[in-house]
Amino acid sequence: MRGNTRRLLPGRLEHADIRTGLRWKLSAAIALVGALVAIALSLVVHNAARVSMLDNARDLADQRLQLAQSIYDRPGRRPAPATFKIDDPTLPAALREKVADGRRATFVTDHPGGVPDIWAAMPIKGGHVLSLHTHFTDRSTDILKDLDQALVIGSIAVVLGGSALGVLIGGQLSGRLRKAAAAANQVAKGESNVRVRDAIGGVVRDETDDLARAVDAMADALQQRLEAERRVTADIAHELRTPVTGLLTAAELLPPGRPTELVLDRAKAMRTLVEDVLEVARLDGASERAELQDIVLGEFVARRVAAKDPDVEVRVVHESEVTTDPRRLERVLFNLLANAARHGKPPIEVTVEGRVIRVRDHGPGFPEALLAEGPSRFRTGSADRAGRGHGLGLTIAAGQARVLGARLTFRNVRPAGAPAHIPAEGAVAVLWLPEHAPTNTGSYPMLPQQVPQQGK
Repeated sequence: MRGNTRRLLPGRLEHADIRTGLRWKLSAAIALVGALVAIALSLVVHNAARVSMLDNARDLADQRLQLAQSIYDRPGRRPAPATFKIDDPTLPAALREKVADGRRATFVTDHPGGVPDIWAAMPIKGGHVLSLHTHFTDRSTDILKDLDQALVIGSIAVVLGGSALGVLIGGQLSGRLRKAAAAANQVAKGESNVRVRDAIGGVVRDETDDLARAVDAMADALQQRLEAERRVTADIAHELRTPVTGLLTAAELLPPGRPTELVLDRAKAMRTLVEDVLEVARLDGASERAELQDIVLGEFVARRVAAKDPDVEVRVVHESEVTTDPRRLERVLFNLLANAARHGKPPIEVTVEGRVIRVRDHGPGFPEALLAEGPSRFRTGSADRAGRGHGLGLTIAAGQARVLGARLTFRNVRPAGAPAHIPAEGAVAVLWLPEHAPTNTGSYPMLPQQVPQQGK
């Protein structure tokens, strides 16, 4: 089950993805919107307060100007207070033009970064101009500064509160989506009893629930199609068993000769294919159960391999006694050896170390599709499709390993430190037998992760 693998040229980059959590994206969006709204409202409030204070100051200046006019118009013409001037030469031109038209008016002179000036002027007897010049009061300036400070603090509080709210809401949504993704991955691995809607939980219904229901519906539809395909495959193989057996029996009655040998060879190959398809169908149905026995693993493997192919080297590094199904273990071992002989190159080596069996060849290695997705029926990854198998050998080996409660992994051997585009120097299939035998329900404890020991 080998083939040419797709290689990446040195220095070539496939994709560069930047992954950011949903909660932080939502928090950043809320914080940005909150900051923009806070800035806009702060500017509006600041300008409105400033305009209101200036209008009050202008009204006050106008009232004082009218009071000064009443004093000036009295008999005896008392002198105006010191803050009032007659024919002030520094009077702004725009205000002077309005007074020239015979109107009483006020005017504000802004200074960059400074306190604005308040002007008020009106025409009086004799063609003179009575004017008042004051500054924006310190109290009003202090009020504006306090208002600006309050607006800044309020804006910061809005941004921080919005960010916290975004993290909270985004965290809840992100958690539901992560649960949905984890459940969907379990469904993708073949756990048909997992429901995405039940996994995300929650009382409030939102779009996440719609997505979960859609995934559950899709998983159910795919499961039904897979079950239908399995039934069809099993039915076809079962129906073919009888005529193929009859064909093989009839071929054995033919007179000896080269044509008879060819017919027998093809008939046996067809019978093997039918039996393999039936075995895959049984394994897919999860109805197989292991018949357990206690065996000495190294001795068992050495004896079976020697009977199958004396040229295969068997090395027992560490002997151990295991409880397993010898018939199914032999089936897995023989399929791995057959795959190595068909697609690899000699020498083929089998190593037994404790509960671990390794089968290695020195061929071109496993194809990338098998390493990424595992064995698949009727897919060999081989460029030569004629007479090179149907991809059922490793599929059966993986299925029998599941019945044994074992774990079957595949990898390629490359020189230490070699880049990915360097061709492999062989393929290794590793069978990890469990520490505890599978139960009568087919379940088994998960293999613990081995932590490498630090050297002393």
